[in-house]
Formats: sequence, C-alpha cells, structure tokens
Amino acid sequence: MRTVLAVDGGNSKTGLALVAEDGTVLATGSAGPFVPHSVGAAAAAEVVERAARVMLGGAAPPYADVMCAYLAGADFPAEEAALRAEFTARGCAKEVTVANDTFAVLRAGASRPWGVAVVCGAGMNAAGVSPTGETARFPALGRVSGDWGGGEDLAEEVLWHAVRAEDGRGPATALAGLVRSHFGVAGVTDLVLALHFGEMDRARLHELVPGLFAAAADGDATATALVERQATEVAVMAEVCLRRLDLLDTSAEVVLGGGVLTAGHRMMLGRIEARLAAAAPRADLVVAALPPVAGAALAGLDLLGAAESAGHRVRDHFRRSR
Repeated sequence: MRTVLAVDGGNSKTGLALVAEDGTVLATGSAGPFVPHSVGAAAAAEVVERAARVMLGGAAPPYADVMCAYLAGADFPAEEAALRAEFTARGCAKEVTVANDTFAVLRAGASRPWGVAVVCGAGMNAAGVSPTGETARFPALGRVSGDWGGGEDLAEEVLWHAVRAEDGRGPATALAGLVRSHFGVAGVTDLVLALHFGEMDRARLHELVPGLFAAAADGDATATALVERQATEVAVMAEVCLRRLDLLDTSAEVVLGGGVLTAGHRMMLGRIEARLAAAAPRADLVVAALPPVAGAALAGLDLLGAAESAGHRVRDHFRRSR
C-alpha cells in the first residue's frame, strides 16, 4: 500500500506523520522549529529528515511514495523550489510537493479542498484557494510587507503600553501589572533592562498574550483596543483573499488557525465574525480543530487519488489524538 509522509513545518515546531493510502496513520513524530530563513534550506530540511528517521526507527529513504510538506518560509516560488530540491536530493520520497504552511491549516480545517485560511500564531498569514484552483496569498514578511499581528507583535504592544503607563507617557492600563506579575519584576523598566542586557530571552514575551486577552475580557481599554486591532487584521486578510478569488458572495469557509485564534477567546472571535459578516455575509467561520499536519496528510492522499474514506480515517485519528 502506498504511503504519504506529511510534514507541517512551523516557526515554533514541526509535525510529521506517515499515512497509508487507506488513511491509517502509521506513525507520528515531531521536531523543533522549521526556520529556513534563519538557517538555510539545507539545515531546515535536515531537521525534517532527522525527525523522519527517528519516527520510522532509523529507516533509510525513501520514507514514503509521496512527501507533502507544508512549510513556514516557503513564501515564494523560489523558496518552494529550493526546499523541494533539498528533500528530493535526500530521496525522502518518490514524489515531493512543497507549499506554505498556511495551506495545511486550510486543508485541515475546511470540509472541502478550497476556501480561505488565516493563521495567527507567532505571526500572521493568510491564503485562499478557489473551487477552480486559483490561489490568493500574501508575502507575510512582517511589517516590511504590511503585516501586523500574531503573538510576537501582540506581546511587543503589551510591553510598549505597559512601559508608557508606568512612566506616565500613556494612560493607565492593567497591562503594566500583567508584566510585573508575570515576570516577577518590581517595575516594567526592570524587564526592559533585562531584555536589553540579554538577561532574559526576548522570545519569552509571547507569554504575555494570554494575559492580554484576560485583561480585555475584564474591560481594560488598552487591552480591548489591541484585541480589536488584531481581530480587524484577521478579518481584513480573509476579506481580501475572498475578494481576490471572487468568493465574497459565495458560501466559502474561512478557517482560523494558529494559537492566538484557536485558543477560543470569545471577544476576538466575536469581533472577527462581525467584521467578516459585513463584507462576506455568506462566509462560514471555522476554528481549526485538527493540527496542520492532518492537512498535509489529506493533501498527500489527494495526490494519491485515495478514496474518500481515507480522508475520514485521517480526520478521525487526529480528532481523537487532540
């Protein structure tokens, strides 16, 4: 029976699965971040291949008939080609397909192979696929490409407002107390200095995001404004994808993925739903319930021409394992 090596390579972690053509999940594995923009395509591919060998008990390549890899950092055709070439040269599978990891969220969350996905994790991205296969996507390179949002940006905004509240340049906000209590510092400036002198890892700032949503739920004006800004950004990205694909008046699914959106913050989801309803009244908002690696597996089964029952079996497996 033919097999699929499914890979979801994200900025924070990488998920893998080996799936048989009938949808049986034969093995799963994980690895660290997939960051080709930092370490290069070769080193990033090595992270995935090493994890595949571990998952399969040291087996030699090829690991599957088809490798379906949805990867962070595969933002442009040249990047997709470079990563595909790396996996092909390593003999990971007889056939290798590479795409951006946002498409894995779409395939995992939508009931059909088309629609729109917006991912809000460490950063922001969105992508859409029309019923006839056209795609819409963004460069997703950060502020330089017009992006704002995700855990990193939200955490920086929390710290920015907390500093200004403490030193008098900004209005009072519960976010100052959040920073002090979470990191156990006497003043927000103490945390700023710890970051400046390298005494604290800047990546830890994302730990402030749950507290931001809690402060907004408690009515803090500054926190609420940040949540509303994030919700607007999510809705706008979805709206633009739908418009580019001529789906604004279609019953299309908009899948929300990434830790910020799947955490179930009611204020955030309510704001997104209201904004999107005004622009695309027939859009159906769906919060992703399956991990993105399930989307990679489903896409791989599509390439094999597997039976519909295989997809149901994959979904059932990952639904049970959540």
